[in-house]
Amino acid sequence: MGKKRSRETDGQGDVSMADPAVDKKDDDSSDDEEDMDIVNVDFELFNYDPQIDFHGVKTLLRQLLDVDAQLFDLSSLSDLIIEQNTIGSTCKVDDKANDAYAFLTVLNLQVHRDKKPVAQLIEYLAERARSDESLAAVVPELLASDKHVGLVLAERLLNMPAEVIPPMWTCLIDEIEAAVEDKEPYEFTHYLVVSRAYREVESTLDQTERKPKKAREVAELQYFHPEDEEMRKHALASGTYEYVKEGEFVADSKRAFQEMGIKSCGLIMLIEASKFSGAVQAITEYVGTAT
Repeated sequence: MGKKRSRETDGQGDVSMADPAVDKKDDDSSDDEEDMDIVNVDFELFNYDPQIDFHGVKTLLRQLLDVDAQLFDLSSLSDLIIEQNTIGSTCKVDDKANDAYAFLTVLNLQVHRDKKPVAQLIEYLAERARSDESLAAVVPELLASDKHVGLVLAERLLNMPAEVIPPMWTCLIDEIEAAVEDKEPYEFTHYLVVSRAYREVESTLDQTERKPKKAREVAELQYFHPEDEEMRKHALASGTYEYVKEGEFVADSKRAFQEMGIKSCGLIMLIEASKFSGAVQAITEYVGTAT
């Protein structure tokens, strides 16, 4: 994927990659003869456009914050994100006018702390961080300070290939550097990355036909975003938290996850600004860039 565009122009970068191969058997062939069709899809990065991106960003924010999304003013948060149209990217297919398949941005918590959606997030993240020993030692105090912390929000559709993500992070680094040169408020001491993860639990499918199982150890943490596993290695502190509204509201999609034995949770990673570029480089090497 090429560089998205300069801060002064409306150009765009793109990436061409093959979707996972689809096996298709020819009607006239034997069972062991297969033809493989590969579909090429061009993903493009765009700056935020207030006339286009509100609903796409809001939908992805709802996915990112899971059941706790109902605690926030997502409309105002979406507006704040797309107003920063030189910081962060949307990833789309075919045309700028389409909804985003992925988005990435960073918000200065100190600059925006008096705005309702940011104040809500600060209070929420500080409280959730207290439930994890690693996070509790540093995150609540940092959020209450006057330091400039960059809140990183990133999400994508579940079937998006991970290879499109490193270019988005690389563009973000470039844009932050350009903004700092222009004396804009993006010189952070830390980056606070909010993401999602999950653990495998006992499936509820056919549960009535199963005998009760003994309590087992907490399952290993799994990642919706593969790059998060690598990024955690560069974090000053990281940890997971349970959702406030867990069990109170279950959408059909979330119920399906639970029935299959998947329980999602929030993930927070705190990265010092001096180590942020290294973390982005590490996830680029870990995921691999599209060609």
